[in-house]
Amino acid sequence: MVIGVVKCTEENLVALVPQVTSKLIKGEYQIIVESDAGVASGYSNELYESAGAVIASRKEVLSKADIILTGTAIEKTDLKQITKNSLLVGKFNGRVESNMLTDLREATAQVFSLDLLPRSTIAQSMDVLSSLASLSGYKAVVTAADEFAGYFPMMTTSAGTIPPARVLVLGAGVAGLQAIATAKRLGAIVEAFDVRTAVREEVQSLGAKFIEVEGSQEDTTAGGYAVEQSETYIKKQKELIHETAVKADIVISTANIPGRKAPVLIENRTVAAMKKGSVIVDMASASGGNCELSKDSQTIDVDGVTIIGDSKLYNLMGKQASLLYSNNIYNFLKYILKDGKDNLSYDSEIISKTLLREEEKSAVSA
Repeated sequence: MVIGVVKCTEENLVALVPQVTSKLIKGEYQIIVESDAGVASGYSNELYESAGAVIASRKEVLSKADIILTGTAIEKTDLKQITKNSLLVGKFNGRVESNMLTDLREATAQVFSLDLLPRSTIAQSMDVLSSLASLSGYKAVVTAADEFAGYFPMMTTSAGTIPPARVLVLGAGVAGLQAIATAKRLGAIVEAFDVRTAVREEVQSLGAKFIEVEGSQEDTTAGGYAVEQSETYIKKQKELIHETAVKADIVISTANIPGRKAPVLIENRTVAAMKKGSVIVDMASASGGNCELSKDSQTIDVDGVTIIGDSKLYNLMGKQASLLYSNNIYNFLKYILKDGKDNLSYDSEIISKTLLREEEKSAVSA
């Protein structure tokens, strides 16, 4: 069976790294890789050839592979070159309607979007969102520290003592928890907010103070994600965040609701009241932003407050991001191909949740 890897044109991410390529070849798969597919992530053609892969053109990969692996996007013209009944695996933002998603659903290939994986124990080793979010949470703090004109830890010098930086993390999911841990390791005083009271112990175990508003709505069927809140709760929430943020030196915001606009947590008035030299890193900027003033993929200055809008901070760590993504894909393939490519278990939640074609999903639920 032939597995093909095509270049991801939107991110510094490659779906298979040479180390994982070797594992698949030992499992008796043939691997063909689009020329320069891994260059942006630090993996040369020579490394793939040393691992046993064949370097080919994009057209060859698309037309010859039984299973095609990619990152976040693929063109409609590419889909027309893929052979019928092949498998296409990537992370296509399957919760947000788009022209690409429509094209993918209509493709003759069976398309799997790994960002739709259920939050279950068996799917943990395949969870691309958690893998990349962890990298982004770390990078958010490092990026903020680079922009912040001061120390993170308390420093005692002959000229006096400098107090530690105060960091506020909004959202205590995978990215938020990694941000908390990183900021604490750097010596900052850390506070964290999340509407999910279940994360309180995790936040506190990392040495941060958990701040909360009573009356949050939670949904055990939401797969660990936050859900929309009442107007009364949102009003109290914004007031508490405002009071805390104006005292902070760094604010890291990670709050997202899958498939919906990100909740606005940092209002214009809050930015205006923050200390000059403060830094906001908005990791929800691609879905509207947690900060009213943030702009996706841009760093701006608002009256002395630096606002960094970046929902893909893992892009700055392409080599490590690709390694984790590649391992996630390897575990996904190992699971779905256990009985062979032509005997996929459509009653499996992992397969049914990630499969994009509507007719296939209908057949599964019938």
